[in-house]
Amino acid sequence: DDMPEPAGTLHGCLGLSTATHAAIASMDLSAVRTAPGVVDVLTASDVPGENDISPTGRHDEPVLADGKVQFYGQPIFCVIAQTREQARRATRLAKVEYKELPFVTDIGELDPRKDKLVTPPLTLKRGDAATAIRQAPRRLKGKMRVGGQEHFYLEGHIAMAIPGEDQDVTIYSSTQHPSEVQHMVSHALGVPSNAITVEIRRMGGGFGGKETQGNQFAALAAIAAKKHHRAVKIRPDRDDDMIATGKRHDFLVDYEVGFDDEGNILGVDFMFAARCGFSSDLSGPVTDRALFHCDNSYFWPAVHAQSAPLYTNTVSNTAFRGFGGPQGMVGAERVIDEVAFAVGKDPLEIRKKNFYGTSGDSEGGRNITPYHQTVEDNIIQRIVAELEESASYARRRREISAFNANSRFIKRGLALTPVKFGISFTATHYNQAGALVHVYTDGSVHLNHGGTEMGQGLYIKVAQVVAEEFQIDLDQVKITATTTGKVPNTSATAASSGSDLNGMAAQNGARQIKDRLTDFAAEKYQVPRDQVLFLPNRVRIGNQEIAFADLVKQAYMARVQLSAAGFYKTPKIHWNRDKGEGRPFYYFAYGASCSEVSVDTLTGEYMVERTDILHDCGRSLNRAIDIGQIEGGFIQGMGWLTTEELWWDAKGRLRTHAPSTYKIPLASDRPKIFNVTLADWPEAGEPTIH
Repeated sequence: DDMPEPAGTLHGCLGLSTATHAAIASMDLSAVRTAPGVVDVLTASDVPGENDISPTGRHDEPVLADGKVQFYGQPIFCVIAQTREQARRATRLAKVEYKELPFVTDIGELDPRKDKLVTPPLTLKRGDAATAIRQAPRRLKGKMRVGGQEHFYLEGHIAMAIPGEDQDVTIYSSTQHPSEVQHMVSHALGVPSNAITVEIRRMGGGFGGKETQGNQFAALAAIAAKKHHRAVKIRPDRDDDMIATGKRHDFLVDYEVGFDDEGNILGVDFMFAARCGFSSDLSGPVTDRALFHCDNSYFWPAVHAQSAPLYTNTVSNTAFRGFGGPQGMVGAERVIDEVAFAVGKDPLEIRKKNFYGTSGDSEGGRNITPYHQTVEDNIIQRIVAELEESASYARRRREISAFNANSRFIKRGLALTPVKFGISFTATHYNQAGALVHVYTDGSVHLNHGGTEMGQGLYIKVAQVVAEEFQIDLDQVKITATTTGKVPNTSATAASSGSDLNGMAAQNGARQIKDRLTDFAAEKYQVPRDQVLFLPNRVRIGNQEIAFADLVKQAYMARVQLSAAGFYKTPKIHWNRDKGEGRPFYYFAYGASCSEVSVDTLTGEYMVERTDILHDCGRSLNRAIDIGQIEGGFIQGMGWLTTEELWWDAKGRLRTHAPSTYKIPLASDRPKIFNVTLADWPEAGEPTIH
């Protein structure tokens, strides 16, 4: 919300439904239209193009509800007024009558095999899980609920649309996916994508909540801007933002497992049922990724896993950090804990027994995932072994046992859990990125790429890549705001791929220019190409050195092109969803965490006494940023599984839609001792950016 407002800017506010599932019997907006400052009230009939912002093209998510609402809080009109406060006040004057319809908000009331789904389910299988479980020496089954989560980004959603000549509109949007906003707005306006330019300098947090959810605000702002030939800005308050936008999917996980007396797992069967909301949004790939991670770091000899993306009369859930992966991993870890309890062994021992092997030959083929991808370069054993030693797991476990024996009410626990997370979009076509690199005659560099900055440090990392390529100081590289007018057809900054994709694209662009400079220098100074070396802020050419800026100026005078469009696409990946087979991930990121927690058994109050994390980042581009991201991810995950709760009442209303009712962790909730270490190993399995 730091963009200067053009003179005469109008402001919008969404009018939200007060029924959970109903036909709209009548909608009297006369008092709204005559309220002070009101310029217009938009309804579905005012959408000049297609009344749809479904990111997957399933045509199930309208810009504004038309004749029917499917969740409490669904936008049904939009007030456009002279000020934001006037727009907000006017929305309360609407008189809407509904004809109530049956609704469901709790997936516990649904049958995942029979009830309505928002998108086709996925099945993964390898081996005969049913037979393996039936013939196993020991068996158990269970069910667990994994809750959802609100993104709670510091800056809420915001969009400002500025009309241009002819069909043109420029939109400043707090989005993780500028090209998707561009396409959704073009559909809603009924104009080609080249008429829409979307720009985003930075966001105050995203976590996946701004991947698709900004489409609605941008589309409405653009519709109003073109209609009234004035800039229009929409910034919902925190309550409306939390009510009307999607969240992390909550799941019901049914599992059955067969195992032997030593805790070796022989077969597993999973059903992952998810509360998806009223439309598909990204629920298909989210539930797919939950299945992709139902193994976490473990080899299931025989496995059968199904998803059920269930329709509910709630806001459509969406991307959230991990994108379904954490829910799948929680299911895997529950199975491990249940097996450990059943055989009476330390859960860490059972975890290590069931890890993926390091190679197909030496480990008897224990390296094939449920989706038939080979796990290459597996380092989870090494990660866990190093953390087990550095965190003094065995000694502290003995000390905790002694403490609990002598403490009546305060009890302590210790757990060490691994993670294996697949890196890449499972929709293969998204694994591409572009960048634009300009080198000016003074040696300074202008860089633009398709990634978005939301506090995760992407811009500085990509700038580092270009500075490293040219061997110039970082302050010589300027990154400008992400815009569809410079780099087209961008992929969302998501799937833990922002640095990989955009860094490689920027490197490709810089290398094109560097190669031209090298060829020019070799020809001009009559030296072999391999005698042109880029050193810090200078270039060695044969036995002489000149400043980088001087070489650039000479190249310009010789009419050498000093601009390049970089591009990168992730290699080796492919995925056949119909068969449930392929290589959806280029590689896996590995890590492990060891946490000690104390619990007051009388009140339920808990405290994280100590957490140790060891994570493999490959060759870190920026250790400070990476450590900060790991710390933040841990705290956000801790909040998801402890203090944060989404609660709908009997009428289908979300009641936890403000800081007063939805509790994220405080700074005081962080572990008393918090150690985060990056695995610093010289080996690298694949070519890296740095």
